[in-house]
Amino acid sequence: MLQGIDAPQQRVNDVARHLAAHGLLERKARGNGLLGNYPTNSGRTVFSQMNTQIDARYSSGTSLTSLSEDDLKGKLKTWLEGEGWSTTIAWGRAHGIDIDTEKADKLKNADKHWIIEVKGSGSRQPMRVNYFLAVLGEILQHMSDPEARYSIALPDLPQFRPLWRDLPALAKKRIGVSLLLVQDSGQVEELTE
Repeated sequence: MLQGIDAPQQRVNDVARHLAAHGLLERKARGNGLLGNYPTNSGRTVFSQMNTQIDARYSSGTSLTSLSEDDLKGKLKTWLEGEGWSTTIAWGRAHGIDIDTEKADKLKNADKHWIIEVKGSGSRQPMRVNYFLAVLGEILQHMSDPEARYSIALPDLPQFRPLWRDLPALAKKRIGVSLLLVQDSGQVEELTE
């Protein structure tokens, strides 16, 4: 059921063997002769706790793994406007800069310009690696204003932090791009190093 009717079951079997080794599953023959996986008493307790945590996460509306690009743009728009930026957003499949912002700097009597390229969460880890590389390429293509600030924005998922961390410091310094990690709550963390 997890992989599909005709899919090889090795991945499921590997996980089931691991859970059985930890006493969470019992593996035994079913009535049809095929191997079945059944939770042990310990397993029922653990799985029940996991289900409670998952239910709490979804009932609170938190689901970073399903945030689309437009979801992120909306959260960033709210955050940026709360910080005094005026935003122009390319919604949906519109071409051009995803988020183009300006802010009047009262101390210098000049406008500040911030360009942000956004990618959603993607559905799988390999897709997220591709999203990370693609959003870097997109921001580079929009670097035409030497006075502008440039950022890429992604959901605050664990996969994106190591990708940013592993990007060489020299590359980050030379291109002058920061990473905005957007949480489901709308909070934004900016990483420069």
